Amino acid sequence: MTAGGFLGLQKFVNLQSEELDEDANFQGYANEANIYGPLIKDPNRILDLPDGFSYDVLSKTGDPMTDGLRTPGAPDGMAAFEGSHGQIILVRNHELSDSQTFEGPYGIQNEKLPRSELNKFYDGGKGIRPQLGGTTTVVFDPQKKGVQKSFLSLAGTERNCAGGPTPWGSWISCEETVSLKDEYRECDHGYNFEVPATESMFLNKAEPIKAMGRFNHEAVAVDPLTGIVYQTEDREDGLITRYIPKDKNHLLSGGVLQALAVVDQQGCDTRNWADTGATKFPKNVPLAVEWITLENIHNPEDKLRHEAHQAGAAIFARGEGMWYGNNRIYFACTSGGASKSGHIFYYQPSPYEGTAQERDAPGHLILYVEPNNTKLIEYCDNLTVSKSGDVVFSEDGDKDQYIRGITSSGKIYTIARSSYHGKSEMCGVCFAPNHPILFVNIQRPGITLAIHGPWRHG
Repeated sequence: MTAGGFLGLQKFVNLQSEELDEDANFQGYANEANIYGPLIKDPNRILDLPDGFSYDVLSKTGDPMTDGLRTPGAPDGMAAFEGSHGQIILVRNHELSDSQTFEGPYGIQNEKLPRSELNKFYDGGKGIRPQLGGTTTVVFDPQKKGVQKSFLSLAGTERNCAGGPTPWGSWISCEETVSLKDEYRECDHGYNFEVPATESMFLNKAEPIKAMGRFNHEAVAVDPLTGIVYQTEDREDGLITRYIPKDKNHLLSGGVLQALAVVDQQGCDTRNWADTGATKFPKNVPLAVEWITLENIHNPEDKLRHEAHQAGAAIFARGEGMWYGNNRIYFACTSGGASKSGHIFYYQPSPYEGTAQERDAPGHLILYVEPNNTKLIEYCDNLTVSKSGDVVFSEDGDKDQYIRGITSSGKIYTIARSSYHGKSEMCGVCFAPNHPILFVNIQRPGITLAIHGPWRHG
């Protein structure tokens, strides 16, 4: 941890020292593969890591940004992009709505609201109650281990949860809400927005990608071979969808939205919940997939998933993080499995994905891991794929929050534990493209960390 980071977090450390016995409810953890060794307790009680690893604090809620605004709270999903001269560009979501001004970028009374730029907001709340979600961009120098600049890059959106990077160097930010226009909301919410990953400090004009559907979005992953965008929905009975754009380099060009269905299994329930009476979804068995074209995608009554299930689409338990890697689409279902503690799938696209030929050689859905053991997975959330090909995910559990990894053979191992008071979720895990660094957020109180260490295979 850097000296500056220590000073910046001193008040948080003091708060934690008031706890009588933070470890009284220590959950413990298990490993199916011994990759990095045991976790060592952090004396500053922020993040426990294995021997040889360290972290830097990049920012915390309320820090002044380069554009004069406050660093917003509730950091969530994010991705890292290569900048110039070895710099790293982080584009980071903030899961906020209009009432959370204490954590917003404009001050408690929105006194710093940039009124001259309200035309770039998706929803400025009539200049009175703007939606406080959006993204910030952080430019990080890994050599100096310091932030060079940070600024608001998307504004006026609501509850930006996760999203995903594109192959052309942008971030898709997803609204996890289906709020409708009302007294102060100027627009319906529940859309995705594209944000360029750039070092240039400016507020991007927010344009909803309406053809990707309006629902409780969580995350996306883009297949660079086809340009097709896959999406999760954070509902107990959610869908997995794909968006086939007319122009794969321009998502606003329009396209087709489709829901995943398992061939010959109408409305397949993949959740593996004992109380549903559904047939158990098998682990590590590739099941052929077909895709159902969706109508009424603007979904004013939030019935899109129900209509899709009736048409044969599969049911998933709270789809969360999603990432492209190893020529697959990995995604987490937070409450999946017999213990409802989470499982992770991957989708293997067809060699003819998105074309008429895929019927003859369909893609396949595979249940990758489902341990039903909270010492291995408790509410898997955001995920990413490392250079070694391992899946790395963070948790949003009821007890201790961990970062875990999964080897190519499906063995789970532990990387880190949040030791911060409050046990808030960890989110936004992503690797730097050009340095051995893993970034992560602790959502409350809102800390962004850079983890350095001897990562597997660089």
